[in-house]
Amino acid sequence: MTFFKPRSLNVMKTIRKSMQFSRNLSYINETNYKIKPPKNLGIHFVPQQQAYVVERLGKYMTTLNPGFNYLIPFVDKIQYVHSLKEQAIPISKQTGITKDNVPIEMDGVLYIRIIDPVLASYGTEDPVYSVVQLAQTTMRSELGKITLDKTFEERVELNRCILNAINDWPLRTDWGLECLRYEIKDITPPKGVKVAMEKQAEAERKKRAKVLISEGQRQAAVKVADGKKMAVILESEAAKKDQVNRAKGEADAILSNAQATARAITEVSRAILENGGADAASLRVAEQYVEVFEKINKMGTVMLLPEDSSDAVSLITQAVAIHSKLSTSKL
Repeated sequence: MTFFKPRSLNVMKTIRKSMQFSRNLSYINETNYKIKPPKNLGIHFVPQQQAYVVERLGKYMTTLNPGFNYLIPFVDKIQYVHSLKEQAIPISKQTGITKDNVPIEMDGVLYIRIIDPVLASYGTEDPVYSVVQLAQTTMRSELGKITLDKTFEERVELNRCILNAINDWPLRTDWGLECLRYEIKDITPPKGVKVAMEKQAEAERKKRAKVLISEGQRQAAVKVADGKKMAVILESEAAKKDQVNRAKGEADAILSNAQATARAITEVSRAILENGGADAASLRVAEQYVEVFEKINKMGTVMLLPEDSSDAVSLITQAVAIHSKLSTSKL
């Protein structure tokens, strides 16, 4: 007794094999970034961000989008498979000559993306290889427009110039590519130039160190001079304030003494005008006269004597007469 398998099992096997070929046989070659197209078994599941370019009997027919697709076996053929993701393509080291005739080596990374799978398939034999060669030649061309110092200082500008030069080519309309970014990885000058650059950098560092030291010494001297200046100014201001305060104090003291003397004289004159005040004043004047006369005799080498030194009454009478005379002159 013979058993026949259902047709659905054959269909499932075909689908399973198609998925296996789509996944396992679609790999990227590391040298030329080509994706090997799978065999046409009828049913295909196209991965996301990939495009299958299909030919029928040697002529372009369609481009399969991601998802489930059906083709006629042995009639349709998947000729090209492209990744629509952004790809980072390394640019190998290239020797270029700068504007000042210095040979240097430079490598980089080019970021591209396929925007039209049909043009990428039929516009050029190998789009990735073509754009890599274009990037290498453009890098050498742009390198010859700048000097060695500008190469290190303006790396961002050099990246932009190389990217603009690459995009000036009809990549979109002829090759179906778009260059997104270009980044320089390493710039390697010759050994002799590298030694000279190291010596120059060391000389610049020593120069900056000397400049900083001299600048620090100058600022220190300026600060010291400013400090001395401020000390002199503050000292003079303090002396000025001290003199002003002293003069003000002396003036206040003189004024206070004068006011006290005036009040004392007023009180004395008021006391003299009272009953018995004149006699008291005469007695006080006579006492002061005797005291002054005694001091003069003690301090001087010459002794002053009245006409009759033994007559004390005459001495007092003379003092009272002087006081009376002064009082009369005031009146």
